[in-house]
Amino acid sequence: MPRLAARAGGRCRTGLRGALLLESGLAVEGCGFGAEGVRVGEVVFSTSMTGYPESLTDPSYRGQILVYTHPMVGNYGVPRPRVRHGVLYGLESERVHVEGFVVAELSRHAPRPGRLGLHEWLRAQGVPGVFRVDTRMLVRHLRSRGTMMGAVGVYPEGEPAPWDELEAALEAAPGYGVVDYTKQVTPAGPVAHEPPGAWARVSMLDCGVKHGILRRLTSLGLAVTRYPCSTPPEELVDGYQGVVVSNGPGNPALLAREAETVAALVEYGVPLLGVCLGMHLVALGLGAETYKLPYGHRGPNKPVVEAGGGRCYITTQNHGYAVRRESLEGTGLRVWFYNPDDGSLEGLLHESKPVLATQFHPEAGPGPYDTFWVFEAFARMVRRHAQG
Repeated sequence: MPRLAARAGGRCRTGLRGALLLESGLAVEGCGFGAEGVRVGEVVFSTSMTGYPESLTDPSYRGQILVYTHPMVGNYGVPRPRVRHGVLYGLESERVHVEGFVVAELSRHAPRPGRLGLHEWLRAQGVPGVFRVDTRMLVRHLRSRGTMMGAVGVYPEGEPAPWDELEAALEAAPGYGVVDYTKQVTPAGPVAHEPPGAWARVSMLDCGVKHGILRRLTSLGLAVTRYPCSTPPEELVDGYQGVVVSNGPGNPALLAREAETVAALVEYGVPLLGVCLGMHLVALGLGAETYKLPYGHRGPNKPVVEAGGGRCYITTQNHGYAVRRESLEGTGLRVWFYNPDDGSLEGLLHESKPVLATQFHPEAGPGPYDTFWVFEAFARMVRRHAQG
């Protein structure tokens, strides 16, 4: 039987209880919300205060159980997304991607008309959640030991916690770093997004894109066609004036074929923008290395410093891997941004090719608008390329 670190007192207003078991042996019982059942994933945390609808629908969280550090979550409900040119506004994809959601307290506040409650939304999406949990203790545990696998379960009030079931599920599940989650979130075929009056066309190697990236690109007058991450490079450049390599989930070192595709795209000389996992694929394709961070960078309040100029920007981030700085030698890549907290790389430029790559998310969604200009810089590169 696992060690019980904490148990919520009193009855749970949802009629459900929830439990979280980490591979370290730490076990927490609280109240449950969302869907009943057991799910397994890598347990990570975000320092976001708002933006839970965007976080939960971010495909980069595929295969992970998300812990929010803010003391109360859910007080403004979940928006019903609007769609324009096939792009979502209000959410980052068509579904919730996390395996589970853990929060300190679930708001009692009823959402305003036209919005869903967080409990009802996760229940409809089949995702379990746990609240009335000491998330501060959980985050301190993850910061001291690093991210780890965990199992979350939601069950009716009055039933015993299913610790044996959680333990068995945790032991049977593969580790996060050995699963290629991009196969679960990439589109089955090309998907076009064409705003009126588009002046250029760009393709996207879609490894699990946030729709915030699509919103920024289409707002600049770029028509975007998303392709599965298995698409060969020649198809991505045929008739397009630029290429975007999207964000996505999982261990980038598993994506050797995609890295080779990106390397070929760089050689074509077409303007290329890589975001998050896209930056990893640029680096890997050109011969650099990636490594796993102890507990990652997740939240909309992460600083980055521009190399050379010293200007600092506050950015949105969601990544558990980074590019090894020492491995850049001989790749043609140089440092564009770095993280002042731990020195990890946050952006890369190519010395001779039209290549931009950021580890952070310049589209925000949610987060500060400090780095929208990265998309504008890419659009200028596309315009120059289109004009010959």
